[in-house]
Amino acid sequence: MALRIASWNVNSLRQRMDHLTRLVAERAPDVLCLQEIKMTEDIFPAAELAALGYEHQLVAGQKSYNGVAIVSRRPFAARERRIWCHRDDKRHAAVTLPGGISLHNFYVPSGGPTPDPDKNEKFAHKLSFLAEMAAWAKVEARGRKLLLVGDLNVAPLESDVWNHKRLLRNVGHTPREAGLLLEVLSAGGFTDVGRHFVPPDQPLFTWWGYRFAEAFEKDYGWRLDHAFASAGLMPQVEKLEVLRDTRAWTQPSDHVPVLIDLA
Repeated sequence: MALRIASWNVNSLRQRMDHLTRLVAERAPDVLCLQEIKMTEDIFPAAELAALGYEHQLVAGQKSYNGVAIVSRRPFAARERRIWCHRDDKRHAAVTLPGGISLHNFYVPSGGPTPDPDKNEKFAHKLSFLAEMAAWAKVEARGRKLLLVGDLNVAPLESDVWNHKRLLRNVGHTPREAGLLLEVLSAGGFTDVGRHFVPPDQPLFTWWGYRFAEAFEKDYGWRLDHAFASAGLMPQVEKLEVLRDTRAWTQPSDHVPVLIDLA
């Protein structure tokens, strides 16, 4: 059964619902994995999404911050919302899709402004979160059809940022974070789907910040949004597409959707 899965940090679903509707109309994903929905479950637009065809829903919501959701045209055989680092801050949701595909949607902590865990508790939290993900992947991904998607808030490769030398000491691109994300890949026996289709020596970006107004026009981007496929699932992965054009929509998210097509 073919599946199209979209992963998107919408940076407030309330503000980006029109964009999501447009994405559905133009690209028709079977499953939407959303990050930073920034709303509690009681105000989640469940009826509106069901009207678009996404009747099957799993939401881990939080007021003003974080929050993830998976909504689907296909039924869930199982669902899970896991707490990481002993904090229930709504950063993970998982479902089992038809064909036994285990889909995990993550929003990794951004890590704050300073890449020093002794001075910055947010960065320490991020490092702990990534380390826990690696331990989890070692157990959960082996021998399964598992797809891990989401805003992982790490650009691990030199070509994942617009200027490696300039950004090497910036949170999101430090060697320590990159090493931990690569540990997640290795521990789960994952393939980095983005780099499977776009060679590592070529730039690939999914995020352009708001602080510099011309960031998108000048292509000052980072690859923070990822898709990792287990060895058991990778034979079904046909395509990954980064929808750069959505960053030019009116009042866009700073992230763009990533589409993964499965045979």
